[in-house]
This record gives sequence, structure tokens and C-alpha cells, in this order.
Amino acid sequence: MEIQVNCKCGKQHIFNSEVIVKEGALQELPRLLAQYHAKKVFLIADENTYTAAGKVVTEIIQNSVKIAGCIFDEAALEPDEHSVGRAVMYYEADCDVVIGVGSGVINDIGKIVANVAGKPYIIVGTAPSMDGYASATSSMTRDGLKTSLPSKCADVIIGDLDVLCQAPTKMMASGLGDMLAKYVSICEWRIAHLITGEYYCEEIAQLVRQALKRCVDNAEGLLIRDKEAVKAVFEGLVIGGVAMAYAGVSRPASGVEHYFSHVWDMRGVEFGTNVDFHGIQCAMATYHAIKLYETVKTITPDYEKASAYVSAFDQAAWEQTLRQFLGKGAEAMISLEKKEGKYRKDTHPARFQIIAENWNTILQIMEEELPASEDMAKLLHVIGISTDLNTLGVDTDCARTTFQATKDIRDKYVLSRLAWDLGILDELTRQIP
Repeated sequence: MEIQVNCKCGKQHIFNSEVIVKEGALQELPRLLAQYHAKKVFLIADENTYTAAGKVVTEIIQNSVKIAGCIFDEAALEPDEHSVGRAVMYYEADCDVVIGVGSGVINDIGKIVANVAGKPYIIVGTAPSMDGYASATSSMTRDGLKTSLPSKCADVIIGDLDVLCQAPTKMMASGLGDMLAKYVSICEWRIAHLITGEYYCEEIAQLVRQALKRCVDNAEGLLIRDKEAVKAVFEGLVIGGVAMAYAGVSRPASGVEHYFSHVWDMRGVEFGTNVDFHGIQCAMATYHAIKLYETVKTITPDYEKASAYVSAFDQAAWEQTLRQFLGKGAEAMISLEKKEGKYRKDTHPARFQIIAENWNTILQIMEEELPASEDMAKLLHVIGISTDLNTLGVDTDCARTTFQATKDIRDKYVLSRLAWDLGILDELTRQIP
């Protein structure tokens, strides 16, 4: 994969991982292990991914290296302290390389284990389902809060098309759904740069836009397992991870739509509510975020209205709402606010002034980056994803509180933060069906 230096943004963008996406890519494993002088590997998989590719991986490498491992048998593996702890307990100190066989959760666990052990990490993708293959963080639930933990980027990413094309169609749809989230993430990255001065790189943004376009152009072939379509999505997801590595933050690949998904995941852990694939949730949230942005485009910033809203905001009452809605995960979010200070009333006027002075540019950014909600709905229909949040088990009240909670997940300027600054958060919330 490319190593890019001396970008116009002032940063050096470096990505050193080897990416192999082709038919029969698993046959590259003996060469790769010899390259690392490996004598023993630690294999991480679950029962499904072991069947999908782990068994073949074992057959291919067993004559050249010893194999230790952890094969999870949970029906629904959670990315949390328990799972990571279990993998670490099975780890054997004389292993030279960690191999993950799977997608989202397995990859997140594998990256943490490899990082802690200080060993090279190879991920064998079993589905084009999420954009974490090339990221240097792991999306985990810790103390009830969905968070991104520093781990490591895979040294080698293998996408064997013979394996990927056999993935469940819903996982393929999930992968495209995760890519569709990039419409909102790039839009919000540009808006945040304008309002808060946050770092932004147009070269990275364009890299993501191009990958997204290839995915959308091939969408109709995805569910019939067309290899070019599957390759476009898998490579797009890898590029999403590369973009995050280049930027050093998750901005190029996730925005408010990902925070909808994170909130639902947190509620699932705390209360046992329904949770779907990450990309499915992100796709549905992307549609609703675009609908909300369409409403934002119809308003004119009004300082008196915004100031009155901010002055009346009851932070203590909101913290109580978070506790009831998210349980113990709310405490980490509330604690985070003490560092962020996004609800400070004294800093709001300056931020609002920037918004008002740049409103036409903000509207232009929305127009340039976001597709029409009707077009997004049609695209979701093509890949079998509903726009009705009730199909996720998310009713209107839950959806509305979720949107308001998105502003508390991270210190990231997203749609809900903009709505709070404009004093329209409550009325925008009421637009969610």
C-alpha cells in the first residue's frame, strides 16, 4: 500500500501494511510467515469464521509452523474486557505472529492481543463488513462505554475473494453500509474544521470519496456476489482504515451516524436490547442524519434563539436522562464532559459567531457532500436495508434520545453539537420518526 509523505496539509501520511486482495490470497500465508521467520502462530477466530476460512488457513500453514489459538464459541461475541481477557489467557509467549480470522470483533481483539504481545499481526478477512481492517484502533466496550482503544494496524491484510464472496449477504450489505457513512463523516469533518479549527486534509477526504464512489457504482452486484463488487467494498473498507491512519483520527470514516450505532450497542450491552451489524446500523443512521441535515439547510442562524436555548440548558437534568437511557455507560460520558466543556455557556457566543459568519459555506459543504435522502433510501433498498428504525427495535422515543446522546460519545463536533449551538436541537430531534 502507498506510503505518502509531505502532504499539503502539513502532515506525513504513512501506511506500511501489505494488502492482498485477490482470488486464492490465502496461499500467500506461507510466504508471509517465512518473511517474519515465524515458528509458531497464535490464531484467533470464532466458530463461524473458523469454518469460513480458519480451517483452510490451518491446513495451509500447519506444515511450516506450530499453531496455538483461541476459538471463541459464543453465538454473539462481544468486543469487551471479557473477550480480550480470554484471548490473552490462551496466548502462548513463544508465538511469533498473531493471525486473526474474521471481521469486526475478531479483528479488534486480534489487534489488541498483537499490540500487547508486540508481535506482527495478520488479519484474514472473512467478510467485507466493516472498515476496521486497516485502522490502528479497536472499537470496544469498556466499563459500559463504547470507545476506540489504541491497538495496532494489521501488518498484513488478506482479502481472499473466494472467501469474501461466500460471506452472508447481510454482512456484505453491512460493509457497504459502513462505507455509506462516509458521506456524513466527510461532511462533518469539513464543517468541524471550519467551526473549531480541527485538522482537515482534502487529499484524505478525496481518497475516501473515490473509494465510496466505486462502492456505490458496484452496489447492485454486491448481493449477487459479483467479485468486482465484493472487491470494491472490501478495498473501500481498507481505504477507510488507511484514511484514519493517515489522519491520525477517525474523522474520515465516522461521524454522527456511527454514534447512533455506538449508543445502540451500549444499550444492547446494558439492557439486552436488539443490536444489529455495525454497518447496518450505520447505514440506517446515515439516512436519518441526511434527513436531519436537510432540515438544517432550511434554517437561518438566530443568535437570540441560540443564546436562549444554551442559557436554559439544564446539564444536571440531561445527565440524569443519560443515566436512565444508557445505564453505567453514561458515567464515562458525563466524566468526559468535565474535560470537554462543550456545554460551557461562556464559550458559546464565539462559536456561534463563527457559524453565522460562515453559514453559506456550511450550507455549500452540505450540498457538496451529502446525497439526497430519497437517493440514499433507494440505495439502501437495493442492498436490502430498511430506513425504518423500528426494524432495529428502535422506537421513536429511543431514536430521538439516541440522537441527543450522540453529542456526548466523543469530543467530536458532529450534527448534534451543531444543532445545540444553533439552539435547534430539540426541534430537530422532533423530526426523527
